[in-house]
Amino acid sequence: MNTDLARDQMVRQQVRTWDVLDRRILDAMGALPRDRFVPSAYREVAFADSRIPLAHGQVMLAPKVAGRLLQGLALQPSDRVLEIGTGSGYVTACLSRLAAHVTSVDLFADLTAAAKAALAETGCNNVELQTADAFTLAANERYDAIAITGSLPVYDARFEQMLRHSGRLFVIVGHPPVMDARVVTRVGDSDWVTTSLFETNTPALINAPDPAQFRF
Repeated sequence: MNTDLARDQMVRQQVRTWDVLDRRILDAMGALPRDRFVPSAYREVAFADSRIPLAHGQVMLAPKVAGRLLQGLALQPSDRVLEIGTGSGYVTACLSRLAAHVTSVDLFADLTAAAKAALAETGCNNVELQTADAFTLAANERYDAIAITGSLPVYDARFEQMLRHSGRLFVIVGHPPVMDARVVTRVGDSDWVTTSLFETNTPALINAPDPAQFRF
């Protein structure tokens, strides 16, 4: 497989056509070797327009969804970012190319270890990886942007509290088959504005609260 050609086609035919037009994002995704972050069994489909399975029932987001996530966060070079759900480390790598520093948290030590190796190999040196449950994180840290790469069955306001003023949170909320991808922006000490971006479907974060559904 010609990976350079496949990566270029991924950006032009998948990411751009999903209205990701930010040049910095397109350049980052066009430069990063996505196939390095994909499990070896799936390397042949590293650039396909689909989710890729990871261990523990996790997935890599489809390239176009990753692009919309990055664009929704409107990252600046000086931003400090929190990522919840390191997974393969690919979105982590994209974030690291667009922001000053990334703290990325994953529940599974083997995913953290694999992501650490891929990030080091691709020169992403402004990333701190942690193995932890995101729902136990201390809320005293503040970030310019937060990316949640798994979904939440119901919106959980704890994460918006970790934003600085003008900070942005990307989150996917709902139940299958249709979920709402949205950006929540902090506009005051106790005020946030929510913008719906697109519909999608992705696995929920493990340990995410999911109140029992009403049954007759």
